Parts: sequence; structure tokens; C-alpha cells
Amino acid sequence: MARPPPRLRRAYFDCRYGQLHVHNAIPAGGGFDELTTLLCIPASGSSGRVFQRVLAELGHDRSIYALDLPGCGESDPAPGVGALEAGVNALGDFLDSMRIRQVDLLAQGDGEALARQFAAARPAQVRRIALDNGPADAPGRNARLIEVFG
Repeated sequence: MARPPPRLRRAYFDCRYGQLHVHNAIPAGGGFDELTTLLCIPASGSSGRVFQRVLAELGHDRSIYALDLPGCGESDPAPGVGALEAGVNALGDFLDSMRIRQVDLLAQGDGEALARQFAAARPAQVRRIALDNGPADAPGRNARLIEVFG
């Protein structure tokens, strides 16, 4: 029997810089995640939208959040704050507001630096980091990610 598809949504969350736009997938079973929450970090200047296919494929058993980092996509900017610092702070604000205790991180491109800095700042909260350096439509991309996170 086929699993029901995850619920794909978008929302805004408050952070110290204003509003943070988030794309997310929630398991169809009412949000009771079987696996660790996955937080997707896009490359600088990009939107969490690049993870749409990942959300649909991996959102069956876990909640997945793909953020538009401050100043990108539909998120408010962080005036006077460097992109890396703003990203780390916004990720922390988001996880704190959602009361998420532990996450896996999936970083695309130079989002790896942000993922590593966030993991260094909150080592008890980050379980593992994976890198996604291929284009969103690369053949086999989702299969590789499912292998890592499935």
C-alpha cells in the first residue's frame, strides 16, 4: 500500500530580524515524526524552494523545514549583520521557537559553512550534516538523499 504524501506547506516564523519564510513537509500521520527533523539550508542567495522535491520525497516519516535565509527568498533581511552570522542566528531562533531538540542538517553548496558553524554553536542539537552539491534536477539526487536520510 502506498504511503500518503506528506503535507507540503509554507509559513512565516518570527526571528530577531523580522520574519523568516519556511517551506516545510509534515508527515500525513498528524505530525508524529518517526525520524529526526531535517533542516535544509540553501546556498547563499537561494531560497528553500530548491528543496521542494526533497520535501515531497523525504517528508513521509519526518518533518522537514527548508528556510529562506535572512535577505533571501521571502525572508526579511538582517541589516548590518553578515550573512553567516544572520543565518546561524535565524536557524537558532527558528529551532528555539519550534522547540525542536535535535536536527539533521542538509546543506546545499556554500550553505555548508553555515551548517558547520551552526553545528559548532549547538553541538548537542545537531545530529549530523549532509551536503547536497548537485543541481535540484540531477538524476538520482533524491535517491541519494533518501539513502542518507531514509
